[in-house]
Amino acid sequence: MKIASVSAEWIHVPIPYEKQHVSDFGRIASFDTTLVRVETECGLAGYGESKAAVGSSGVYHALVTTVEKELAPIVIGEDPRNPARLWELMYNGTRAHYALDEGRVFPILGRRGATVSAMSGIDMALWDILGRSLNAPVWQLLGGKCRDKMRAYASGGWAPVETIGEQLLSYVEAGGFDAVKMRIGIADGRVEDSVARVYAAREALGSRIDIMTDAHGTFSVAGAKRFCREAADANIAWFEEPVVADDKAGCAEVRASTDIPIAAGESEFTRFDFRDLADQRAVDIFQPDLAICGGVTEAMRIAALGSAYQIQLAPHLWGGALMFSAGMQIAAAAPNVFILEYSLGANPMLHDLAQEEFPVENGQIEIPDRPGLGVTVNEEFVKRHRVETG
Repeated sequence: MKIASVSAEWIHVPIPYEKQHVSDFGRIASFDTTLVRVETECGLAGYGESKAAVGSSGVYHALVTTVEKELAPIVIGEDPRNPARLWELMYNGTRAHYALDEGRVFPILGRRGATVSAMSGIDMALWDILGRSLNAPVWQLLGGKCRDKMRAYASGGWAPVETIGEQLLSYVEAGGFDAVKMRIGIADGRVEDSVARVYAAREALGSRIDIMTDAHGTFSVAGAKRFCREAADANIAWFEEPVVADDKAGCAEVRASTDIPIAAGESEFTRFDFRDLADQRAVDIFQPDLAICGGVTEAMRIAALGSAYQIQLAPHLWGGALMFSAGMQIAAAAPNVFILEYSLGANPMLHDLAQEEFPVENGQIEIPDRPGLGVTVNEEFVKRHRVETG
């Protein structure tokens, strides 16, 4: 079996105004992703997803070009059933033979950023092909399931202090969730405004619903520490991205100042970034995004690294059906995954890109046993929303 072609398409879906939300990223008027397709000479195809932004919208011209012009020539003609080998070829470039012979990396300059995001989509597609060729779900190939179902939390929470409780309660009722996440940080204005919104949420939800908070890296170290101190009585389940991802020492300082668990990782690339988070004791929870961090192959390495440091894993799953399903494969196989993100904002990539659904019942998501990533791409949806990038 050999790879015949690798293609990528920018999928851009406008969001109706009444369903848009506003955060520190601005008003989110669209949902975007890169759909990656790897096809073999025998006609078997696999799909993956690459992201140019951690949020809903972004510009994807460069990412499409990286997939098709830089990485595709490296893997075409190779056996797609060897994703670990192909990961090394893409990551190490012309020095990949040294890496494979010596057992250590000789990475290209693009060992972070768009290149690794592009690799992520190809890697997902390779695992999809491998699973389909063996008629087995990816989790089976990763060592089997640790669990049949996974607890999920409802992710959203942009409403102002007056209505944040009502908004989060609507999430609880939508899928029987017992955990919700809300956004805080610079978009609120002052630290005390974020604190007030969290206490309003806690008052509305009562004591039995977990509340996660996500600052999108927008607090200063001092502001994040102040938030932890003033919100201490709100019983926060975790505080996500308290400071910018470039300030790992600052994140460690925040963590040392509080007993609120600290989560981060959606903006990180490869196991080496996560190693630095672990070494600096900056987080309690890793949050790799499989469409950014390096795909399924690298996510399993990140999970193993976290396990060695007693760090839990909660994949960042704000994206489309392919990266969501890839996250579920990791959740099934990695013992330190403990919860899944389920977006409650307008997300056509999760609900319309795939023919399958991902239902939540009583706050739980069942791990599917469909072959590969278990996603059948809705080709009509793709045709309707593709962007010409040539």
